[in-house]
Amino acid sequence: MSSLALVANPIPATFLRGGTSKGIFLDRRVLPTESSQWDRIFLGIMGSPDAQYGRQLNGMGGGVSSLSKICVVGPSTDKEIDVEYTFVQVGIRDSIVDYSGNCGNLSSMIGAFALDLRMCKPRVFEGPGGSFMGTIRSLNLNTSKRVDTTFPILESPREPGGFTPTLDLPQASIAGVTGKASAILLDFVSPGGARTGKLLPSGHPIDILGGLTLGTREDTSISVSLVDATNPTVFVQSRDLRQALDITESSPIDFTNADVLFTIGNIRKAGAVRMGLDPTAQAQPKIAVLSPSASNEADIDIHAFSMGVLHKAIPMTVGLCLGVAAQVPNTIAWEMTTRWREKRRAGELLRIRHPGGIVDVGAEFEGDQSVRSARVMRTGRRLMTGSVWW
Repeated sequence: MSSLALVANPIPATFLRGGTSKGIFLDRRVLPTESSQWDRIFLGIMGSPDAQYGRQLNGMGGGVSSLSKICVVGPSTDKEIDVEYTFVQVGIRDSIVDYSGNCGNLSSMIGAFALDLRMCKPRVFEGPGGSFMGTIRSLNLNTSKRVDTTFPILESPREPGGFTPTLDLPQASIAGVTGKASAILLDFVSPGGARTGKLLPSGHPIDILGGLTLGTREDTSISVSLVDATNPTVFVQSRDLRQALDITESSPIDFTNADVLFTIGNIRKAGAVRMGLDPTAQAQPKIAVLSPSASNEADIDIHAFSMGVLHKAIPMTVGLCLGVAAQVPNTIAWEMTTRWREKRRAGELLRIRHPGGIVDVGAEFEGDQSVRSARVMRTGRRLMTGSVWW
């Protein structure tokens, strides 16, 4: 008998918002021990594939990549790590279940979910005004990288020595989400080479990708920066994209246009090959178009793509990767953020403007120029706990 036949239907699940994404969080112990058996469960949970309508109305998905996500969380046997988790990007119109990368937004809720399920205990310290703060160290199994989350906690009245996450304090707001909630510090530890093993997979801050079909032009080339921090990302300048598509400076780029998406897709695939990654995989690498900021409120503008479509905000791993890239000499991001590096001496974070608003990210480097950490502030909310049918 298949182990899948022994899995309960429905299974216990929690529905959470983390940053600008929402997803199903599952205790690893309710799933088959063989991860090869997971795909059918995850597709059923999300209502995929939905080739005809692309809305996932038959499941928990919402028809866009930021709502078609699952996190599988379990205890760790490593004394230095509190919990382990696997991030899953589920296809919408197809049956692709992708385990190749991580999600920065949902990573912000791994610690809170694990603490709610009593998988581990927090590392407690005193916060502002004598309040308690807790840190959970997690290992992302997709990238084999440590991710720490720090958030407010309260002593549990029903459990001596126990703590529970406090997520509803009016401390912080993030672009794309209405209202305020508790601030969650998300820290990717040593994020360089998360997928490829190298911060610059090609060894160069700028690569020329040739032999491409870009717009109506065949066998042409374009400059990109290939950076792998938290998730591998292909960065391209809007100026170069305009030239490839014969779009004047006075006209906006329509990032939903089929020709634009086709061109961006070709650049992404060529970048994947140069990074040593599978060009047919939709989730990795990501691709983002960078522009000089049109606003004094931000240091750089970005339009990022996830699973082939424009992201309504920004995949947080892409934002963190950009925060790292801006400090790597001679990358496209480095060249476009000269004014910010002058301000950075005063401790200012990189302010990134995306279609949903602005996000601040930071990165710290070691003396040998390896990346020590990449950090961002997120918020999250519990939405539902119960059971989900697959």
